[in-house]
Amino acid sequence: MKRGFPIFWMLYALFFAIPFPMILYYGIKSGNPLDIEGADPWLSLGLVALSAVFWIIVLAGFYRKWVLQAFSAKRNIDCLKKNGVHREARILESVNLSNPNAGYNTYELSLSFKNLVGSEIIQKASVNDMKSYEHRFEAGKRVGLLIDKEVKHIPYFIFENSEASIHKGKMALINLGWLLLLMVVAGYYIYSYLSESEGMGWRFMSFGHPLLVCPAVLLFYRILANLIEGKLSGVPANAPLIKFKGIRTTAKQLAANLTGTYINEQPMVNFELEFVDHQNHTHRASIKKIVSLLDLDSTKQKTADIFYLQGDPRKIAFANDLDEIS
Repeated sequence: MKRGFPIFWMLYALFFAIPFPMILYYGIKSGNPLDIEGADPWLSLGLVALSAVFWIIVLAGFYRKWVLQAFSAKRNIDCLKKNGVHREARILESVNLSNPNAGYNTYELSLSFKNLVGSEIIQKASVNDMKSYEHRFEAGKRVGLLIDKEVKHIPYFIFENSEASIHKGKMALINLGWLLLLMVVAGYYIYSYLSESEGMGWRFMSFGHPLLVCPAVLLFYRILANLIEGKLSGVPANAPLIKFKGIRTTAKQLAANLTGTYINEQPMVNFELEFVDHQNHTHRASIKKIVSLLDLDSTKQKTADIFYLQGDPRKIAFANDLDEIS
């Protein structure tokens, strides 16, 4: 059920990004044919170029996420095994998510350990256990971790006995799928030109053409997702850095005011905080985040646990938000 819900919304959003603009465009065109003779050829060429740029950004993003990140993660894991900072973590909670037909067990863990500056943090992590008979990932047991001392590359930490490899067959299929997607986009350009140009080049290209609208909507989704996950959630973009190199302290909550912005009917609140750093200096900072209607009591609290960067105390994040980062 948990997996089906995100898939439903992904397909729902994808419908409005690709099929819907096509249905709308060709439906309107069939009833009101475009006057391509009077179209500005330079504007049309500009829109073609803009659509190509949008598609290049979209496809490059897919390739980076599907292919390059896997190789980058393997390289970073190899680097962590050589240069990572060792920490011992206690397993607070262990949930078995294993598929009955799988040859290994998959666990979702909640770990407690000291970060790079000695503050206790809680970290969620998933692990595939090829030696389930050893019961290494049960609640209460301890496991070794290796942390990236600069917190620059994903993954930021690994289990000390982790092994990483690239599945060549799966990677070949992913590359084939990406190339197929590239061919579909290129084929749609060719189809559109052959079926709509009427011997007048790209003059049929308009602001409402799916070649332009589809990648624009996909890029809009990406920007919106980054906005919601970043600024609107209250968790800064450098949250992993604050978590793994930050100092935990308790801040006074001076004020919590509504900003007037709502996401899915959940209000955005601006929290004004004051805290004393490790050098006994007092700082004031603010965090904007979306607060659930079920968690509005948090706006009335007098204190809140936060993490701040030792070298830049202005960079802060709520401790309970950082606890949810996996």
